[in-house]
Amino acid sequence: MANHQNLFERRRRRTRHRLSLLANGRPRLSVFRSGKHIYAQVIDDAAHLTIASASSMDSGKDGKGYNVDAAGTVGKLIAERALAKGVKQVIFDRGGYLYHGRVKALAEAARESGLEF
Repeated sequence: MANHQNLFERRRRRTRHRLSLLANGRPRLSVFRSGKHIYAQVIDDAAHLTIASASSMDSGKDGKGYNVDAAGTVGKLIAERALAKGVKQVIFDRGGYLYHGRVKALAEAARESGLEF
């Protein structure tokens, strides 16, 4: 019987494989969601380099870092930092997380702020 960790790893591998087929040299917007915070990185896989990063700890406010509002703030922040580095098009890597809640809020905020994916 499969446990949650195994299912998460299968989803993560499946997502990463599909992204590798579709990437066409575009950087990857990777999302990590912990219990207290949410993190995002724009990664150039060809050069093995992190172009930009943002997290719910960067905002400097004392609010909760694990809600949908914080994820939206991180999405805007990562888009601003990526655009400042000259990255306009990315491919979205949700990892093993479902496209729902905080992950969806981060992606939509990044789109609204100018990133294309």
